[in-house]
Amino acid sequence: MEITHASAHLTWHSAWALGVTAIIAGAINSVAGGGSFLTFPALMFCGVTPIRANATNTVALWFGSLASVGAYRNQMENQRRALITLLVTSFIGGLVGALLLLKTPDATFKLLLPWLLLIATLIFIFGKYLTALLKRMVHLDINAPQNIVPFLVGSTLQLVIAIYGGFFGGGIGILMLALLTLLGYEKIHTMNALKTVLAAVINGIAAIAFVLANVVDWPQCMVMIVGSIVGGYGGAVLAQRVSQEMIRRIVIAVGLGMTLYFFAR
Repeated sequence: MEITHASAHLTWHSAWALGVTAIIAGAINSVAGGGSFLTFPALMFCGVTPIRANATNTVALWFGSLASVGAYRNQMENQRRALITLLVTSFIGGLVGALLLLKTPDATFKLLLPWLLLIATLIFIFGKYLTALLKRMVHLDINAPQNIVPFLVGSTLQLVIAIYGGFFGGGIGILMLALLTLLGYEKIHTMNALKTVLAAVINGIAAIAFVLANVVDWPQCMVMIVGSIVGGYGGAVLAQRVSQEMIRRIVIAVGLGMTLYFFAR
């Protein structure tokens, strides 16, 4: 494992930059998702190495996702079979993805980074079209005890999504919504509830792995935790004043810009 364990020095300038970026990202996540397109590059611009930046970003944003889980608890009634199945695969996949990241040399991750950003941006751009396409396809019911096919399909696809989520994670929310659509879900509140819980598990187990491996820059992380919480609350106000489509276009523009930047480096 060739991960540097030296933390980047946190200056007042970088603290302000990370705090403001985390506030904006928290607000964007509460409206449309995609806040990591801001926070992850911001950490790198502040001198954090790529893998440590990814780990720090995962830990910081995980705390924000926990608050959303409680809000959705009433939307998960009668979802026990699906939830248990997907939770197990999310846990395993998130851990595998995190361990893969920890085994990846920084130099290799730098080469993968622009491609990972490109994949995440494309997922964000075409995610809603993928979901709409799946709605027109045959639906599987993972809650049907007499049918093993949806169980196997849902578990396998969620495992793949979770591995990607533990390794990098950009766009996993959209991927999970598409999977839930394939599995026959139609109520958006139920889908968002399951997605939020599963994302919290994926990021949570990855965060634990990163903390134990000592690849989290805690000063930067603490600043971002506070910022993401503030931004998450402020996002409710933002959602009433700015259309989600406008936020989505901004996120796509940022994602494309960051992708081009890291390809050009």
